[in-house]
Order: sequence, then structure tokens, then C-alpha cells
Amino acid sequence: MSDTMLADAPVPQGETDVVLRARGIGKSFFGVTVLSEIEMDIRRGEVHGLVGENGAGKSTFMKILAGVHQADAGTVEFEGRQVSFTHPRQAMDAGLVTVFQEFNLLPERTVAQNVFLGREPRKAGFVDKKGMERRTRALLEDLGVAFIDPASRVGSLTVAEQQIVEIVKALSFDARVISMDEPTAALSDHEVELLYAIIRKLTARGVAVIYVSHRLKEIFDLCDRITILKDGALVSTDATADLTSAELVRRMVGRPLQSYFPAAVEGTTVGAARLELRGCGNEFVDDVTLTVHAGEIVGLAGLQGSGRTELVEGVFGVHAFTRGTMILDGRTIRLTSARAAVKAGLALVTEDRKAQGLALGQSVLDNALLVVRSVFAGRTRTSRRDVPGILSSLEVSSRGVDQEVRFLSGGNQQKVVLAKWLVTDPQVVLFDEPTRGIDVGAKVAVYQLMRQLAAEGKAVLMVSSELPEVIGMSDRILVMRDGELAAELPAGSAEHEVLAAATGSHEALPGPVTAPEPADPRIESEGGRP
Repeated sequence: MSDTMLADAPVPQGETDVVLRARGIGKSFFGVTVLSEIEMDIRRGEVHGLVGENGAGKSTFMKILAGVHQADAGTVEFEGRQVSFTHPRQAMDAGLVTVFQEFNLLPERTVAQNVFLGREPRKAGFVDKKGMERRTRALLEDLGVAFIDPASRVGSLTVAEQQIVEIVKALSFDARVISMDEPTAALSDHEVELLYAIIRKLTARGVAVIYVSHRLKEIFDLCDRITILKDGALVSTDATADLTSAELVRRMVGRPLQSYFPAAVEGTTVGAARLELRGCGNEFVDDVTLTVHAGEIVGLAGLQGSGRTELVEGVFGVHAFTRGTMILDGRTIRLTSARAAVKAGLALVTEDRKAQGLALGQSVLDNALLVVRSVFAGRTRTSRRDVPGILSSLEVSSRGVDQEVRFLSGGNQQKVVLAKWLVTDPQVVLFDEPTRGIDVGAKVAVYQLMRQLAAEGKAVLMVSSELPEVIGMSDRILVMRDGELAAELPAGSAEHEVLAAATGSHEALPGPVTAPEPADPRIESEGGRP
């Protein structure tokens, strides 16, 4: 590690708790400035939130700390010494470890092998397998995690368990700072609670955590201080207790949000039934009966594994219904493929935009035309002319329609997915986790689009794990449990009512309740101050 240390830097008096200090950090790519004059202090034993819209510079800053990128300007001091990491391994060896959203694990190797990859302990010239597993078990037990076997193959673990392996790997480097990038993006509620407990154990022993998340409830739950970035520049750093969710959102997007969940567009009317299911079922769901009308947004809630995604995939023909009746605009229809669903006027915005929604190596234009070229080849010329206007209406930020989608922010990628479907002019739009992993501003843009689709007489069925999103956007709420519809609730129902129906713990209480105040938007499961 000595080759990474540039100079000794004495710690200022009164700041001995600062373990990491960044000053004047700047970075450009291809002449475009993505970070400018970023400053941040990270204290021992604190959880420091890092927030901002997609494209604000959070990931670039984290990658500079991790040694993935090198800063063009500024300095980083770690434990009182100026450092410049040119490789992630140097940062890890120094005790500054980053757990990225996409894990760096080998699925065919064991937990212990992943934790000590490239640093395997040896005994008599051979890898000490038992010793490696023993040390891994001690690290796991130190976190209070006794249910993961160090000899287990990583590919057999859940996402939450794999994340724990990444954290254990960080601790094996004697990490003093651990950066976490969207750590709960793919976790269920009980797995999030486990992560909370682990983070609190880490900070109790003096480890600092940099926490990046779009879920502002988590930011307020966990973080001691919050740093906000916008357009590659530092906006502010404040104690969490000094911020409200409304103020945080205002600083992130640069303007006040009068209503986080927009009201129905004036003149929107609920019309005839567009989508009807009567006793529909397949290998995943059973006896589902529902109706979605023109001009209506229906929310579909439920716990993970309740059958929400499987239901919309059944409607879209991905997992065709094997029983029951499906009616589209008054006509009985049987869909056995996604292609048939598109021809019938349906669209499905999938949960995983990168794996299922986009061709990342292709341009914005090519992605916007993916469905049309595949299903309506004869419309391609006309649709090509329509694409720029659709992209403009969605406020897609790119260098042009020829830019590869992989270089766009998550929010802009999601907007391209939406454009791909808008080009087909669908009459029924199925949204599966439409705002997962995108920033506040992009979320509002998606909500406004949903309201506009309803105003145009489309039928919208939305799956979401975020209860405030379901409650804030839905005209009616359907709740799934164990592959069946468990309840139908009115707009404005309380979170505990939805949860009661989702868990079957007790009967949902009747009647709507007052929605969140627009002036203090509730973001990601009651994102206001707890």
C-alpha cells in the first residue's frame, strides 16, 4: 500500500473523528464535467447518506473513493494521510471498501472462497480450506449472522445473503469505511431490517458507512448526516435531524414539489372496462377476478412472492393463463405469447429494465423502436418520425438519439423503456415496479405519465412494493396473497390496511383515509422524519 500514499497530512485539531476527507474533487469524461469541487468529511462510526438524482455524480464520486476512477482535481485523505488509489484492491487493502449494487462475487465458489479470493490463507504451501472457513465463520458470527454456511456455494444464496457476503469480505480487509450503493434495491422488508441491524453493528464498532439510496425513508432511518449532490456539484451537508423530506427533495431536484403524487389530469373520466379477468389462473396464480377501466389506475400490492409479477405476466401472455376468461375491450381473448399481447394493445413495463427492458449496447432510437420493429415492422418508418417527440415529452436527457442507452442514468433508461411502449400506442399498460432504482425527479415524471395515460382513456395496472406509491397513485388497490387476490381497497387506504390484507393478519379496515399532505411528500414508505 505504500505506493498509494502520497504524503502525511496531520489531522486538524478537534476533528480526530474524521476518517475520510475529500476536498475539491473534480472529474470529467470526454470533456464533460461530471464532478466539480466536491467536499465531504466522513466520521468514524457514522452512517453518512449520499443522495441526489440520477446523474448527480454519486456513483462517480464513490468510484473515485474505491479506486475505480482517478480524480482530475482535488485530494482524498484517509485516516490522516493523503491517498490516491489507482486500483480497487489498493483501496480495499487500505480499509476503504465499496459494496456496489452489482455484486463482485463468483457464484460457483463458496462463501469462504469469495471472502478470501486472491488472499487465500495457506498451510504447508496449500490453501488452508478449513482455516479459511473458520475465519469466515468468525466474521459472520461477529455480525450476528449464523445462518450462512461458509462452505455454501454463493450462487445458492439469496440476494440478501450475497450482500452479507460482500460486507463480510469488506470486514476481512479490516474496513474502516464501507460504501454501500443502493444496498436494499432487491431486498424484501425483513431483509432490509437485517441490513439495518448489520449496519448498526458496524457503526457501533467505529466503522463508517457511506450510504447511497433513492429510498429516502432509509436515508432518514439510518443516516446521521446527509450530503446532497446535484449536477455534479455539492449542494449541502447537514445533520439528518435538521432536514425534512420536503426540503431534501427540494434541494435534490432544485425546485419545490407541490405534489409528489400528482392528482388525476383535469377531465379524466373512468369509462368502460378495458381489461377483465374472470377466474384466471396458471401455475403461479389462481382464481383471479378483476376489472380495470379506461381512465383508471389500479394498484397491485402484496408481499414478495405473493404473485403480483406473475399475474401481470399472465395478462401479458408470458405465463399464459391456463384457466379462466380474459376479456379485452369487451372481447374474450386468449394470449399465449408477449407478441400476441402487444398486437392486442397491451404493454408491459418490466421490473428489471436492464435485463428485460433494454438492449444496453444499442442506441436510444433503436431501443425506442425495439417493439415496433419486432411486432409492427410496417410501422417502423412512421414510428421513427414519432420517437423524437415522445422522447422530448418524457424529457429524456441524452446526447442524442444515437447515444448508447448504457451511458444514460437509471431514470433516463426507464424513460426510454416507456418510450418503447408509447410508440406502440397501447390501450392497457402494465407497470411492474415502474420507479425502482430511479431518482425523485424521474419518479414524478413516471407518475405524470401514468396520469396522462389515464386521461387518454388507457387502463393502467401498476405493481409496486412501495406502499406510499400504491396509495398515492391508485384509484383502487388490489392486494395479492399466496397467488390469489386477497382484498380490494379504495383509494387513500392506510398502509396498515394494505399490509393487513397482504399478510392476512387481520381484516382490513373499511373506508379511505386522508392522503399525505402534498407540501410534505412522503417518499418511499413514509419518507418524512420518523
